[in-house]
Amino acid sequence: MVRWSRFNIASVVLGFSFLYLPIVLLVIFSFNESRLVTVWAGFSTKWYTQLWYNRGLLDAAWVTIRVALLSATVATVLGTMAALTLVRYLRFRGRVLFSGMVYAPLVMPEVITGLSLLLLFVAIGLDRGFWTITLAHITFTMCFVAVVVQSRLLSFDRSIEEAALDLGATPIRAFFAITLPVIAPAVFSGWVLAFTLSLDDLVIASFTTGPGATTLPMKIYSQVRLGVTPEINAICTILIGIVALGVVIASAVTRRREIQRERDERAAFAVSG
Repeated sequence: MVRWSRFNIASVVLGFSFLYLPIVLLVIFSFNESRLVTVWAGFSTKWYTQLWYNRGLLDAAWVTIRVALLSATVATVLGTMAALTLVRYLRFRGRVLFSGMVYAPLVMPEVITGLSLLLLFVAIGLDRGFWTITLAHITFTMCFVAVVVQSRLLSFDRSIEEAALDLGATPIRAFFAITLPVIAPAVFSGWVLAFTLSLDDLVIASFTTGPGATTLPMKIYSQVRLGVTPEINAICTILIGIVALGVVIASAVTRRREIQRERDERAAFAVSG
């Protein structure tokens, strides 16, 4: 049994305070009556009401949500396919190059990724805007989905998939009927991670954006340089709530799947015994 010393407890408390205390303060001051974000003047929700009349922030939030939904969905499909390729096909020409291209965005600085994509879009003559931001987010979030799904596929029992093939199922039908339901929690977790990363991105979006495609992080950053307003605290609190809700749902779905899998395994052992 691990014994906690005062130094360990103090280190943990200071570490978590450094990470989460600023977020807690931001949420608290989003309900501040005063326009001064550092002076508490009483509880009020008026800044959430006034947020609905701030067209600049709302338009940027709508662009961000659309980009995140579309990029996360496409990145999940491509990342799952990449994970299947890396796990199921261990030997094919160009595997090292393919795996390197899949994992490169994990270690590549965002500045380099954004600049490279900017040069690509300029070279092919693609107008920068909503679609260039979406393509850029697909590029750098796909690798995170691939890592999450690949970790689940490595522990996947292929005997049940092979049994479906022996019973006459086609590989595609076996994938959708057997493999996909088993790895669904990992796929969903990868989608949530890609969605969160897209919501949070500032650097890559700054390089690949164009007229009429300002994301919320870019809008907040441009306004913060002139001073933090209560509306920014309010919309940041809403984003924190959305991300926290997504994490809770993903954790609940994963836990429920694990419990169901354990029950199915116990039932199968009971029948075979």
